[in-house]
Amino acid sequence: MKRHFDDSLADLRQRILRMGALVEGQIRQALIALTDRDDLVANQVIQNDRQVNTMDVAIDELCLELLALHQPAAKDLRFVTTAMKISTELERMSDLAENICERALELHTEPQLKPYIDIPLMAERAIKMVGEALDAFVRGDSVLARQVLKEDDYVDELNEQIFRELLSFMMENPQTISRGIRLSFISKYIERIADHATNVAELVVYMVEGKIIRHMIPT
Repeated sequence: MKRHFDDSLADLRQRILRMGALVEGQIRQALIALTDRDDLVANQVIQNDRQVNTMDVAIDELCLELLALHQPAAKDLRFVTTAMKISTELERMSDLAENICERALELHTEPQLKPYIDIPLMAERAIKMVGEALDAFVRGDSVLARQVLKEDDYVDELNEQIFRELLSFMMENPQTISRGIRLSFISKYIERIADHATNVAELVVYMVEGKIIRHMIPT
């Protein structure tokens, strides 16, 4: 029975990794769809979100089965419950990548408002945070998880900077309003992806240290 439980935990870890890799790819492809004005890529991301949803449901079912059949305790219990919550965070990130593509498709019907510089910087940092948070989960590394928490400030600052810049565009020329609003939405979506990566990192700290640090100042 113990061998079967250990195998199931290893399977759960691998499922989270596969889902995380797919979601990272979704975010990267969403950025490409925007910057390259590629409708085909955008539509592929939207379609792939169904696969992420399917993986989320399967992980939930496995976690519930592990909890019901094996009644894990202590560290194993924290691992299973953390994996279940991380799956939800990843599913929401994929939803946000889909949202980026929906706005990108709308933007592609009009001339590009401005060169995309800060939005790709934001996206790359958010993707880095997602990858590091997942690495921290797999390695059980709360130090790396806490580092992810500190990186969120950079994304927040870029989001505010982008909003101010877009606001100035819209105030100077009302014809840019629809494009400016859509780009501000995209910036906010990326900021939310970083927030979800932060949530994953907080969950990892709980898993490793048994400490709940949500809504607290990172240390």
